[in-house]
Amino acid sequence: MNQISKQSKSRYSVLMSVYYKEKPEYLRASLDSMLSQTLFPDQIVLVKDGKLTEHLDNLIKNYVNDNEGLFTIIELEENIGLGKALDHGLKYCRNELVARMDTDDISLPTRCEIQVKEFNEKPELSLNGTMIDEFYDIPDNIVSSRIVPTEHEEIKKFIRRRSPFNHPTVMFKKSEVIRCGGYGLLRRKQDLDLFSRMINNGCKSSNINQSLLLFRSNKDNFKRRKSWSYCKSYIDVSFAIWRRGHCSIGDFMFVSIGQIIMFFAPMWLLKWLSNSFLRRGH
Repeated sequence: MNQISKQSKSRYSVLMSVYYKEKPEYLRASLDSMLSQTLFPDQIVLVKDGKLTEHLDNLIKNYVNDNEGLFTIIELEENIGLGKALDHGLKYCRNELVARMDTDDISLPTRCEIQVKEFNEKPELSLNGTMIDEFYDIPDNIVSSRIVPTEHEEIKKFIRRRSPFNHPTVMFKKSEVIRCGGYGLLRRKQDLDLFSRMINNGCKSSNINQSLLLFRSNKDNFKRRKSWSYCKSYIDVSFAIWRRGHCSIGDFMFVSIGQIIMFFAPMWLLKWLSNSFLRRGH
């Protein structure tokens, strides 16, 4: 694994992608959270995934003007989806350490400092994430937490049936993500596919046992989980994980049947399953 040079051991790039449906107030809160990090980012790469609204364009322009030299703005002519947009933006990240961030979530101030410290203390590490607290409407309204395993061997077991990382929290080594093929071509669940390929290619991983990001959740999240495209994508990725030898046929069938049940289940049952088994309530 590539070690981080002493000169750049505290430097990191932030990788984000925004598209026209994002609400300007959400993007503002997300950017402000990265500008409030106790370990300030060396670069913020923001990919415009297709044409944006005038309001979003003006907001981004103001941040660029107010933070000279910090932002690298990548403009794509057409919307190509999150995974492809992130792969495109990754090429422009000038640091080995890259922190992912979504344009509607809020990172806590110490998030990146804690993660960079984790990489410095564990030179073999390629991928690190954290726990998340999920909120409705306002950040103070925490409704649940998503807890994931912290140690690499636990993560390898967990990925057989569920994603062992909260994607908006991950920090990774750019060279290792590129070596493992990047986010790839999938329209959905591309993060889970990437994590599987990284672990399959010998990358060491961990999660910080703290909630260091506030994840914006709402009723639409449940609707997306019930869409056929989400269901099919999850099954496709699980099939790929099985073909790599990372899970048994029983694990693959468990995921497939579970996703089909969630697709056909009434909304009240989906919420109950999620709150009872997939999340920790508050």
